[in-house]
This record gives sequence, C-alpha cells and structure tokens, in this order.
Amino acid sequence: MTTSPEETPGADPAAAHEQLTDKLGIEITRWDADRLVGTMPVKGNRQPYGLLHGGASAALAETLGSIAAAMHAAPERLAVGLELSCTHHRGVTEGVVTGVCTPVHRGRSTATYEIAISDERERRVCTARLTCFLKEAPQR
Repeated sequence: MTTSPEETPGADPAAAHEQLTDKLGIEITRWDADRLVGTMPVKGNRQPYGLLHGGASAALAETLGSIAAAMHAAPERLAVGLELSCTHHRGVTEGVVTGVCTPVHRGRSTATYEIAISDERERRVCTARLTCFLKEAPQR
C-alpha cells in the first residue's frame, strides 16, 4: 500500500497528486504506533554512480518518521519535521530497501524516531533520526 494524504493524519487530501512517496515508489507495509515499516525500490532512486541516492534514503526516513509522529500527534496536533540526520553505511545498487521506524521519544511538543534502512540481505544501509515538532492543528 502506498501512503497518501487520505491515510496520513492531518494531511491535505487536495495534494494527493503531488506526493513524493509516489514518485520514489515508497510503500508502507506496516502501520503500527511502535513500529512503522516501509519499502522503496533502488531502481529510479539512484545517483550518477548507480548507487541508491542518499537523498532518497533521507526521504524514506522522513516519510516513515513523519507518519509515525502524525499518528502520535493526531487529531489535536500536526507533526512537522524539525531535524533529520542520516548516516549512510553502505551503497546499494539494486533491489528494494526497507525502513523500520521506531520511537525514541514521544512527547507533547516533540517526537523523535530512529529509522533503520536495510537492503534485501538485511544489511544496514542507513541509520536516520527524525525529530518532529507537534503543533496545534488548525480549527476546521
């Protein structure tokens, strides 16, 4: 299943045709407050050397962390990215990578998640940490 504004708490359904997740081929395979999992193909997300682009890994990490934070914050608050850090451990040239997002801290005003991205042989490709600010949702 892909993620869309209709599936993400607080997201704008009018922006459904503009989703980066669709362009990168990101699919959410497990929706759980304590463990969110998503996949992304390497094909179509490579840099000029043929390796998975670090920015694509960062986008996968931020997608998973942001959805997890939005699930924690909803419906009273919205999650917006505050800081993302990524350490790239190894290159990947083919297949699918899987990101596993787990909470580090879930508070009232911030939420922090670790996202471990691995290749199909379960070797860690990237370790990311995302902190989101949880702001009051606008009144509709």
